Amino acid sequence: MSAAAIVAASIGLIPGTAQAADPVKPATQAAGAPAANGAQLNLFMSARVSSAHGFELTTSLNRAAPPLDTTIEWGDGTTETVTASGAWETRTKHAYKELGEYTIKATVVDPALGTSDTKEVRVKTAGSEFTPYGPTRLLDTRSGTGTVKGKVNGYSSTRVKIAGNGGIPTGVTAVALNVTAANTTSAGHVSVFGSGNTRPTASNINFEAGQTVPNLVIAQVGADGYVELYNGGWEPVDLIADVTGYFGQQEASGYTPQAPARVVDTRNGTGTQPGPVAGQGSFTVKVAQPGATAVALNVTVTNPQEAGHLTVHPAGQAAPATSNVNFTAGQTVANSVIVPVGKNGEITVRNGAWAPSDVIVELVGTYGTTSAGAYVPVAPVRQIDTRESWSKGPWPAREYLWQAFSVEQEAWVLNTTVTNTRGAGFLSVAPDYNSTGDYTNGTAGSPARPLSSTLNWTAGKTVANLVQARAGDFGIVDFWNQGWDRADLIVDIFGYYDNE
Repeated sequence: MSAAAIVAASIGLIPGTAQAADPVKPATQAAGAPAANGAQLNLFMSARVSSAHGFELTTSLNRAAPPLDTTIEWGDGTTETVTASGAWETRTKHAYKELGEYTIKATVVDPALGTSDTKEVRVKTAGSEFTPYGPTRLLDTRSGTGTVKGKVNGYSSTRVKIAGNGGIPTGVTAVALNVTAANTTSAGHVSVFGSGNTRPTASNINFEAGQTVPNLVIAQVGADGYVELYNGGWEPVDLIADVTGYFGQQEASGYTPQAPARVVDTRNGTGTQPGPVAGQGSFTVKVAQPGATAVALNVTVTNPQEAGHLTVHPAGQAAPATSNVNFTAGQTVANSVIVPVGKNGEITVRNGAWAPSDVIVELVGTYGTTSAGAYVPVAPVRQIDTRESWSKGPWPAREYLWQAFSVEQEAWVLNTTVTNTRGAGFLSVAPDYNSTGDYTNGTAGSPARPLSSTLNWTAGKTVANLVQARAGDFGIVDFWNQGWDRADLIVDIFGYYDNE
């Protein structure tokens, strides 16, 4: 499926077309002046979602001649005049600066005959903005938090209440959850999706027996306010979900993506003191400027001396009883993190193990009141699977696969999975300055090899991680295999951010 088709399909998931009410009776005509073509003047109008902030308005008349000017009042204080005629449909796009509900009013007047018609349609923008929350644990099957105590059976689901839970309001469209599978006894996967929606084939977490595996999920919230977590393995598993924020169709914090930038590396002292973070120790680092409410990060632990976890939270607050990255001794593992920032734009990272570990933090985006990027969730779409696609696979070692997305979106929310690994390696996701035409014509330049990492793997392992990927100016994202052996790559789209 093309990127344009994905966007079109995603728009269709939202109540995107609003039809004006039945034509109203036009104003009384001047005496002795019959309407053109013997018909009353009627304006026809419909509105369709065209972007996170905008709509495309279609107008036409019930007669072809003469073409008449139609005045459109968009409901935000702006007006526009277009020419409408029964001979063709006039399509006009408009983007609202603020998310919300608006009444669009269109009026056509025939000055020669003294007739007119007016139509109105109520619309609601499709995009959602982010409100930081927590971090707070909403679900833990080990203790019965948010559900019945006990593991989720194989090929079964549990649900977690989002909308109306605690301080989360009703009507939210999506939620940022750190979901963890624990106490696993066999291999399997977890899929997270809005309650009432069809369960997707895409997975969010892959696990093996004895593993504790987390992954950040930006999941649609069902109409009933719940999110469903499905255990796709044969054996029961414990599931944990920690919320760090939610999305709603009102003004809050927009998103600004960026190419991944390393802000902390304890191995060489970038952003903090050099050397591993002590067991039960922590560090604080400034990651955002004034106006930011939260940040999107990729956090990696490496060289851990024993099993443990990392917790990322706003600076100046006590560490919550949640975790973002879980690890065993000697393991290198990464996880995406969305976390509110403290009042000075700072976050704190705590090592929950009793022994030291190195930590790497990369900044991939910022949420803030001055950012315009609104989120539009979609039903998960598989964009890349090198196991099945002759044009994309196999994923070559020390090389990259490029993927064209729509140029109209600011960033894409993707779940990346690496499987059938033959050796150790890591995935890098980065914007590409080339265009599709450059690759088609054989004139594409060679992008610089990224230094950032999205996920790490070893031989024989299947590893997943969420990515909030910024595309290049021509809509292309590169997926780099930074290992020395071939592997398979799977990329699923869960939504996108849009400024318009």
